[in-house]
Amino acid sequence: MKTSDFNYDLPEELIAQTPVEPRDHSRLLVYHRKNGQIEHKHFYDIIDYLNPGDALVINETKVIPARLLGVKEDTGVPVEVLLLRRHNATDWEALVRPGRRLRPGTICSFGDGLLRCEVLDNVEDIGGRIVRFHCDGVFEEVLDRLGEMPLPPYIHEKLQDATRYQTVYAKQEGSAAAPTAGLHFTPELLERIKAKGITVVPVLLHVGLGTFRPVKVENAEEHVMHSEFCQVTEEAAETLNRIRQSGGRIVCVGTTSVRTLETMATEDGIIHAGARDTAIFIYPGVKIKAVDALITNFHLPQSTLLMLVSALTGRDEALSVYREAVQERYRFFSFGDAMFIE
Repeated sequence: MKTSDFNYDLPEELIAQTPVEPRDHSRLLVYHRKNGQIEHKHFYDIIDYLNPGDALVINETKVIPARLLGVKEDTGVPVEVLLLRRHNATDWEALVRPGRRLRPGTICSFGDGLLRCEVLDNVEDIGGRIVRFHCDGVFEEVLDRLGEMPLPPYIHEKLQDATRYQTVYAKQEGSAAAPTAGLHFTPELLERIKAKGITVVPVLLHVGLGTFRPVKVENAEEHVMHSEFCQVTEEAAETLNRIRQSGGRIVCVGTTSVRTLETMATEDGIIHAGARDTAIFIYPGVKIKAVDALITNFHLPQSTLLMLVSALTGRDEALSVYREAVQERYRFFSFGDAMFIE
């Protein structure tokens, strides 16, 4: 399976730079796997495709202001530190720029010294660093003050409202990027969905480098995912297993929810409670054990996210749907439109 097999042509003007208002007025492409039919709707129509007795699985992670801009303390050279994953109260795994200048022992300063970090060690597999922070006061409060939302590099517009890069149900801080399929939901739409008899079930995956790390090997199956923390509670596992046994579908909001459930599911499709790191890589040929349908955005060419979608639909089918989305001028990537695969 070649990485280049998952390429497609995307005009740059279709990369969404700003979110749609209201959230649920983005467009929705509905793809029916049974017959290959495609429908063009709006996201608020998603309720028409969810059935009483289904489960809607959401990832309630919350994005932290993970991008810190500062200086190298001894020279004043500008630096950027992107927090990926917390190890303990002071230490984080991070991406840094300029990497060649931020060797172990380097001290960086942010906010005129309000926050400082020391580079402890290299993280070879991601080209990152382990950094240790020092500050007066509560770290989270200082980070809220000094940090920025880490928008993807293909978004060039400044985000006017930071809450638009959070889902309305975000609760547990820890992500370096938003689970963007969830950005389309409003509180009102969620209430209508619940009133229809669909159970909303929260799970957790803190989005880090594993979700959006580019595939750099030609043989895609050799790609190694970076691990991310995920969790399914006892209540969530019991609810999902009961719904599936009763004939309801498990409908995941976003690829992170899929990866969480597939990490926690055994071959028989039973979902087990637990909290652990996952580096699961789902691509065509990998068995989907516990997920019946998916709400997702349109993903980058040659990405692990497009490969996961292709595991559900088949590669040729996924690329065919993407070509139609391009032809119909859908908006792509994080702030773009949505797709429902059922």
